[in-house]
Amino acid sequence: MRYLPIINLIFIVLILLFQGCTSEQTNKKTIDNSIYSFRANLPISQKDIEYIDIDKDGDPDILKYTINDTVPIQWIDDDDDMTWTDLTGDNDSDCLMCDVDNDGNYGHGLDLIVDWNDEDGDGIADMQAILENSEIDYKGKYKSHYMYIINTDNKGIFSFIDWDTYRVEMWEMTGRSNFLSNYHGNSILIKAHISSFDIEDIRYNWENPFLFYDEDEDGYSEMAIRLVDEEVETDDKNSYSFKYTGMCSLAQLTFDMDNDNGPANEIDYDMSLKFYGEGFDYSNQVHTFKSMKGLEGTDAYFHDTRYRQNTELIYCNHDSAYEFVFNKGEWEGCWLVFDEDDDCHRWERVEFYDMLDPFRIGARNGGLDHNPQSDVSGDRGEWDTDFSGGGNLYISPIDGKIHLLGAELGYWRIDQFAKFYQGWQGWRGPNIQPEDLVCIEPETAPIIKYEDTDGNGFFDLIAYDMDANKEFEEIVSLIELGISDTMKVVFTKNMSYGDYNNMYIEAANANWNSAMIAIDIAKRYGVDMEVYRPLLKQSSIREKYSNGFWLTYYTYNDLLEYCNANSNNDLALKIKKAYYSGNWEELNN
Repeated sequence: MRYLPIINLIFIVLILLFQGCTSEQTNKKTIDNSIYSFRANLPISQKDIEYIDIDKDGDPDILKYTINDTVPIQWIDDDDDMTWTDLTGDNDSDCLMCDVDNDGNYGHGLDLIVDWNDEDGDGIADMQAILENSEIDYKGKYKSHYMYIINTDNKGIFSFIDWDTYRVEMWEMTGRSNFLSNYHGNSILIKAHISSFDIEDIRYNWENPFLFYDEDEDGYSEMAIRLVDEEVETDDKNSYSFKYTGMCSLAQLTFDMDNDNGPANEIDYDMSLKFYGEGFDYSNQVHTFKSMKGLEGTDAYFHDTRYRQNTELIYCNHDSAYEFVFNKGEWEGCWLVFDEDDDCHRWERVEFYDMLDPFRIGARNGGLDHNPQSDVSGDRGEWDTDFSGGGNLYISPIDGKIHLLGAELGYWRIDQFAKFYQGWQGWRGPNIQPEDLVCIEPETAPIIKYEDTDGNGFFDLIAYDMDANKEFEEIVSLIELGISDTMKVVFTKNMSYGDYNNMYIEAANANWNSAMIAIDIAKRYGVDMEVYRPLLKQSSIREKYSNGFWLTYYTYNDLLEYCNANSNNDLALKIKKAYYSGNWEELNN
């Protein structure tokens, strides 16, 4: 029997480990290092093109050829500007149909349709529709896309498509968060994972819509709102399997609280709010698009002919969405998540923690990060399960941070230096989405727990498991310390993005000021503060926010050690009250 050299065995083990860390991809290589094409390939020569004049006006309306000797495609010239010498259609008002399964039908099962619409006639598309169909007889979800991307800032950037696989790849990006699809600026995404031909009323949709807001007009989104109309199954007599209710039953809002997005940091949301319940009726929010209707005489190419006749979409727009969420929604609960380690570069939001076991770690493992989109560690989740706080906020004396009014419980799973990075590749475990190639995750993490024990809507108890041994070694009650937990409520109903930004700046400055006072007090007692020089850096409002917290936390614990060493219980109590009230000035009196 021959034995493999030890180096070969090691190599095999590494390969197996790597394969276990990567996702089960669908129609996509696990590691794709190819050069992307931003367009469908051109024909080899003009003689390979078939031109058809549908309306008999002397110019072609349809242009057909085959890509890569395998996939027939055709362009429909919806704005009637095609010529007999064109090699391809255009991307302002034409419709591209790809017969991906090569069955002779361009708009049927398993085919891809990409349709551009120029609403204002300036030669730049304002809308892109995508129909990525499932099999005709498939009656489920998640094997297709029916979606619209609408530009409100005239950029002409839409969804990214991998023309090697004919698949919509909306998560492709350069760097950490410069997504090739248009999640930047002011744009609208409407999307369902159901083929249009299986939806009762195609004016409605599931993610209906995603709205991105560029509040400072720098080309990057500072805020996003996701509204969801959950589809319901129709009865057996209906020829369509799904329909939408016209009710938004889930709303998720996210904010770049410190407005630090920019080149190499294009998307950097810090806080998300989630509202769920009966929601609100949006069925009167009808938007008409004159450019959506297709060229007469071409309906026969489409399995779902309704798509070519439709001129309306029903959704809340940028101006109405926030107002509908806060003034029209009937909600049962509200969640908050805060990206404390500032490592989230997901395009849609900071993903929420589940209200589950704080010590269980791993995707779908019953812990805070049960949702595989959430960060394994580094975020703070809070849950108001009866909506008693109305989605409002406050800054707590417990830690100087922004908290959710009415939350009964909260956990901060600490990743102090963002070792476990949450980018878009934060999907962990087998999934059809891309994976982070580094799949190492912690077995434990430090935890801070927050509780509202008196039910007044404000946290009054904080517990620490800072050594990550899954036991809380210290529990502090504001009630027992005689400190009021009631703080000024920040009512979100009428807030603008600027108000969220200002709230964050207020919290950051207060944290930093408390840290500076605490350090001065510690120096008076002879405590060495020089070891914290790395945290004294404050080149951004984010560093003030984070470093201010940690400086105050370290100083507080150093002062308690000083008191214990000197058996000064009275001073220790004063220091504890100063820390948890945020009023360090009391020690200067």
